[in-house]
Amino acid sequence: MKAAQSQDSVFSGFGKAFDPVFSITQETAADIPAREALLDHAMGPKRRRKSSEKLRRGRVPAEGLAFIARTADGALAGTVRLWDIRLGHGGAPALLLGPLAVAPDLKGAGIGSALMQHAVSEAAKMGHRAILLVGDAPYYARFGFSAAKTDRLAMPGPYEKDRFLALELVEGALDGAKGVIQPAGRKVSIAA
Repeated sequence: MKAAQSQDSVFSGFGKAFDPVFSITQETAADIPAREALLDHAMGPKRRRKSSEKLRRGRVPAEGLAFIARTADGALAGTVRLWDIRLGHGGAPALLLGPLAVAPDLKGAGIGSALMQHAVSEAAKMGHRAILLVGDAPYYARFGFSAAKTDRLAMPGPYEKDRFLALELVEGALDGAKGVIQPAGRKVSIAA
């Protein structure tokens, strides 16, 4: 599969006989229906009730930080988005990662890891200083995320404190950060 844009990443191998070749590209408006179907299938209907969703509702992803993975035949294989947030009321800007999802029949093919590495790398290249997420600590630890710097921060709703993780892209970016995470960035525009 040819890359649609120069910054696309193409991956293959990962040591399994069934592994598809896949590419990671910027999400487009045309991808959104398939992305939503993938999220519903992978995460179920309760995904819309999570605290992270309160920060995403009515917003668009951070500029240039919404990615999809496609298999060689063009099928949507995975997705990840990053969202602009503030670290407490009037606090420093940061990003919220999520949701990260892979088509259930492609789990174990390295797609989720590749999406994570790509998203973190692109955020760092764009000058972002920190990424937060709510997720499985053992999984995200391999990408450098931990709960070490989230103890004075909170999500705007119920969440499990030990699953509230952060990664500093710039050392010290979360020093002194406190308060409830606030949504930031661009709002969804409603056509008149």
